[in-house]
Amino acid sequence: MPGTQFRYAIKFVADMNKAVKFYRDVLGFELKFESPGWSEFVTGETTLALHPASDKNPAGTVELGFTVADVEAFYRDLSARGVRFSMPPKQQDFGGVLAQFVDSEGAHCSVGAEAA
Repeated sequence: MPGTQFRYAIKFVADMNKAVKFYRDVLGFELKFESPGWSEFVTGETTLALHPASDKNPAGTVELGFTVADVEAFYRDLSARGVRFSMPPKQQDFGGVLAQFVDSEGAHCSVGAEAA
């Protein structure tokens, strides 16, 4: 879809502190933000984000994150083209709207609105 940009690689981790130390101290990425539930590294146009693992997202798995101008329009357009959404657009605790869809290989991808 025009205007869709790859913005996040979300790595699910079992130990946030250990993972942050690895990506910061071993690989040398600049830490942008750190918290127990979400940490980000500056890596260019695409952000490496760490998120705690869960039953749905086991440690070591990765989710791709995209941004679009209008999440609702993206949802309508791709749904009409047969794309299955595991989560329709939904307001998140951090204030943004996210949706999740399933790609051709069964992997979950997230899509949110571009930052203003």
